[in-house]
Amino acid sequence: MKIKAWLNAARLRTLPLSVSGIIVGSGLAAVLDKWDGRIFSLAMFTTIGFQVISNFANDLGDSQKGTDNANRVGPARAIQSGLLSQTEMKRGIFMTALASMISAISLIYVSADNLSSQALFFYLVLAGLCVLAAITYTVGKNAYGYRGFGDVMVFMFFGLVSVLGVFQLYGLSFEWLVLFPAITIGLWSTAVLNLNNLRDIENDRRSNKNTFIVKLGFRKGKFYHAFLIVGGALPWWTTVILLVKLSGNVFLLLSLVPSIFLFLHLKKVFLTEEPALLDGELKKVALLTFFSALLFALSLNY
Repeated sequence: MKIKAWLNAARLRTLPLSVSGIIVGSGLAAVLDKWDGRIFSLAMFTTIGFQVISNFANDLGDSQKGTDNANRVGPARAIQSGLLSQTEMKRGIFMTALASMISAISLIYVSADNLSSQALFFYLVLAGLCVLAAITYTVGKNAYGYRGFGDVMVFMFFGLVSVLGVFQLYGLSFEWLVLFPAITIGLWSTAVLNLNNLRDIENDRRSNKNTFIVKLGFRKGKFYHAFLIVGGALPWWTTVILLVKLSGNVFLLLSLVPSIFLFLHLKKVFLTEEPALLDGELKKVALLTFFSALLFALSLNY
């Protein structure tokens, strides 16, 4: 059995970040009396599935392109370390994609009464695009992660699609206030990818993986990181303060606490000159984003 190898390839530490948008969107729906445990559970499972596909595909794609080599910083990949073969990983991607699509279709089915026929078709197409985007980040000749478009895709799928998408599955229409936390989750999720790319800048450059940071450079990449952190904090604080004023629920202020630590993290990023030393910061930002989302949803519905 290769259970440990597959768990390693799934990169479990990335999963809390992937569900942050689902938690925020569902929390906002719940406060409007639109909670549905089936929708929440299936949305969580589907999103985790998409993230695992992405992690498997990254392992495969970077292995195929030679990016996972002796110079790579960070946790060893499953194929790189010989725990799984490329053929096994391809099968894993197929099986996970199949399970994720079944979950996505089930999610759309239980949400059908809340959606128009056009919306149903849109969500089916969106599910397919999510799988395609997860795979083609590093797999294939035209992998967009190797062309510097990973940041845009993470912002869209982790932020806008996740928060706004699940919110409307509960039968709610678009609300401008929901867009604010969606932007926050998108920017902070992009910040995690940016840290990964800052950490790997030298090896990515040698491997012709032209991430946005490879194009931008390490020093300018730090200022871009500041934009992602601060740019995410502004709509987050705005949303929370507005909701506190509207509802009088001061417990919502608890959801601002993790973002304070993001500014301490930002200070460390600017003081770090060796890219490899940024590895530990990825987990911090991912978990702070997750706990921001969790505290927001829980305090919102206190």
